[in-house]
Amino acid sequence: MSKVIYDNEGFFKKYSQMARSKDGLAGAGEWPTLKKMLPDFKGQTILDLGCGYGWHCRYARDQGATKVIGIDASYRMIEKAKEMTTDETIVYLCHDIQDLDFDEKMFDSVISSLVFHYLPSFEKICDQVKKVLKPKGEFVFSVEHPIFTAQGKQDWDYDDEGNIRDWPVDDYFIEGKREAVFLGETMTKYHRTLTTYLKDLLNAGFEILDVQEPMPPKEMLDTVPGMKDELRRPMMLLVKARLKD
Repeated sequence: MSKVIYDNEGFFKKYSQMARSKDGLAGAGEWPTLKKMLPDFKGQTILDLGCGYGWHCRYARDQGATKVIGIDASYRMIEKAKEMTTDETIVYLCHDIQDLDFDEKMFDSVISSLVFHYLPSFEKICDQVKKVLKPKGEFVFSVEHPIFTAQGKQDWDYDDEGNIRDWPVDDYFIEGKREAVFLGETMTKYHRTLTTYLKDLLNAGFEILDVQEPMPPKEMLDTVPGMKDELRRPMMLLVKARLKD
């Protein structure tokens, strides 16, 4: 699983050179869209599932959250988050997010960035988030888009001259394990349809407040290599939901 890969020293070193690792939220193409979907953090207790370097945890505190807990399965991620954080009201825990161990109705909001496609069951995540959320609590998350995960290899088709031809979509309705290459390493991800993401939320007692397929910010199109190609297919799916009671 992703824990082994992200805790691999060589892989983590390559990950640390990515724009979203070096520049934080400003280096994430989806951030302008995600930022608008986040709850009003003022006075809230927040849980960040798969917190990584802790960028979203620190943002929540900057926006007035009373307490923030970030959990991640990678001890290297947690060490980096602690290194970058001086605020004692932010707590980082190295823990499997598939098995949450918090009091019921403990959090006002739960957020997560680009994690759930590493996990085999989104239904289980929804049930666990429901358990720890307060009534009317909000759940905002991003995942790799089902069009991006469907075929598996997560790369373009190229012509004989090496130019991008198209993005392959295959086996869309066949959900489950996929082998993808990221930063030169093969890793396991899990494909599920858009219907599954939304139905699992509805079945768990959430109402859908917003769904977005973010496009790259205009200012990144000419400054980040390959960013213009991101207009050819969606890479991410962002969802905002609220617990009914």
